[in-house]
Amino acid sequence: MTPAPEPEPFKVVIVGGGTAGWMAASALVKLLPAQDYAITLIESDEIGTVGVGEATLPHIKVFNDTLGIDEAQFMRETQAAFKIGIEFVGWDQPGERYVHPFGTFGEPWAGVDFQHHWARARAAGRASELHDYSFAIAACRNNAFEFPNEDPKSIRATFAYAYHFDAALYAQFLRRWAMPLGVTRIEGKVVDVRRDDGTGHVASLMLASGAEIAGDLFVDCSGFRSLLVGGTMEVDWQDWSHWLPCDRALAVPNMRVEPLLPFTRLTAQEAGWTWRIGLQHRTGNGYVFSSRFTDEERARDVLLAALDAPPLGEPRLLRFQAGRRAAAWAGNCVAVGLASGFLEPLESTSIFLIQAAVMDLIGLMPTRRSGIDPRLAAEYNRLFEVHYDRTRDFLVLHYTANRRHGQPLWDHVRNMQLPESLAHKIALFRASAAAPDYRYGLFSRDSWLSVLVGQGVLPAAWNPLAEAIPLDDLAARLADLKYRIEVNAADMTGHGDFIRSYCPAPALEPAA
Repeated sequence: MTPAPEPEPFKVVIVGGGTAGWMAASALVKLLPAQDYAITLIESDEIGTVGVGEATLPHIKVFNDTLGIDEAQFMRETQAAFKIGIEFVGWDQPGERYVHPFGTFGEPWAGVDFQHHWARARAAGRASELHDYSFAIAACRNNAFEFPNEDPKSIRATFAYAYHFDAALYAQFLRRWAMPLGVTRIEGKVVDVRRDDGTGHVASLMLASGAEIAGDLFVDCSGFRSLLVGGTMEVDWQDWSHWLPCDRALAVPNMRVEPLLPFTRLTAQEAGWTWRIGLQHRTGNGYVFSSRFTDEERARDVLLAALDAPPLGEPRLLRFQAGRRAAAWAGNCVAVGLASGFLEPLESTSIFLIQAAVMDLIGLMPTRRSGIDPRLAAEYNRLFEVHYDRTRDFLVLHYTANRRHGQPLWDHVRNMQLPESLAHKIALFRASAAAPDYRYGLFSRDSWLSVLVGQGVLPAAWNPLAEAIPLDDLAARLADLKYRIEVNAADMTGHGDFIRSYCPAPALEPAA
C-alpha cells in the first residue's frame, strides 16, 4: 500500500528585512516545527531601513535567550553595550533629571507595595527621594554594570538589563544566524500583489525579476509603506498626533566618548527631545521634534549643539506620524513593526513592539489543518491594541506631566485633553499612590512610579495597610535599604571595564 504523501508545509512569506523582518524570520524558523512550516523572506538591498542606533528594553534579552543566541557574540557583532535605565533631563523643569530604572523601587513590606510606605514616610519628613531606593538607579549614577545576582534575596538581584546596539548590525547578525536554520531569502522588489478572487486574501507576490512567490500567510515588514496591510488590505490608520505631536527626527552619530554610560539619556528641548545612545564604536544622537513648533534648520542647530563630540556626518531627517493601524492582522496578512504602527522612541519601545508581535503571532500561528481562522486574527488584534494603547499612555504621561511653562510645545501637551485611560491612572495615583501594575503589556508598576514621581506627580494619600509599621521602624527600614543600595552599587565594576572584559567588539572599517 502506497503511503500517503506528506502534506506541504504551511508557507509563511515575510515581506521586508531590517530589524522587524529578521526578528520575525529568526523566531519563526527557530520556534516553529521545521517540518510544518516554510519560511521565506523577501528583501531588497536597494531599499534602505529606518534603523539608527537602537536602545532596547529588557525583553530583548528574553527574546535572544529564547532563540539560543550567544550573548557575548551578539554584543560583539552589533557593537553593543549594556543598558539598565533611561535618564530624563529637563522633562519636568529645565535642569532637573531622573532615571527610569530597569529594576524595582524598594521592597514590599507588610504585604503593601513600596510606594505606599514611601509616600507615608515622605509626608512625615522621614524619607529621601524615591529614586534613592532603586539599586538600578544607583548603578546608573556610578556608571557601573555587573550581571544581576542569582540569589533573589540579594539587593543586586533587583534589576534587569537591556542593550544599546546598532540596529543595522543586529539585522545583519540575525540574517547570518537564521539562514542556516532554514530561512529562504529572496533578493527582490515586490511590484504587484495578486489576491484570491474568492477570499480576497493575498495569493502571491510578483517581483521585479518576474518571479512569483506564493504563500499561505504574509508577514508585512515593509516599514512605513505597509505594503500589504495598509496598501492591499486597506486597513485604516489611527492618527495619534493630537496626543504625540512630534513628527520629525534628525539622527547623527559621533565618535564614542568616555565614560561609556549604561543608560540612554533623553534631554527635553524647546520643541521635542534629544537622545544619546552609547555604543562601543560610536554614540548615536537624534532630535525628535514637532514641525508645528520649530523648523528643520533650527532643529539641526539644536541637535548639533547637544553633541559631545564632532558629528560623523550630516544629520539624516526622518518623517513620521504617531499612531497605529486599526488592526494588524487582516485576511492572511500580519503587519509587524513600522507597517503596523509608530510610536516615537521615547521609551525604547520599537524593538519590544516587534518582539511582542512576533511572539504573539507564534502563539496564534495558523496550521495547514486550521487555515486562516478569523478567531486567531481577532485575538491577535486584541493583543496588538493592548500593547500599543498602553504604551501610548505611558509616552503621553512624559509630555503632559511637565512644568516647562512658556514653551509652546510643552504648554500645549500639558494642557491637552488626555486619553481617558491615562487621565484615570494619573488621578488614581494622586489620590491613593496606586500605580498601574499590568499582568500583560508595558509598562511595570516601577516604570510608572519612576515617571510619575520623577515629573512631580505625587500622591496625597496611601494604602491604610501601610500604617501597620510604626513610623520609627519604617524610617529605620528606609535608611537601611538606602545604605545597602549605596554600598553594593559602589562595589560594582565600571560599565566600560565590564564591556572590555566580556564582549569587546572589533574595530569597524570606516564607511566608504
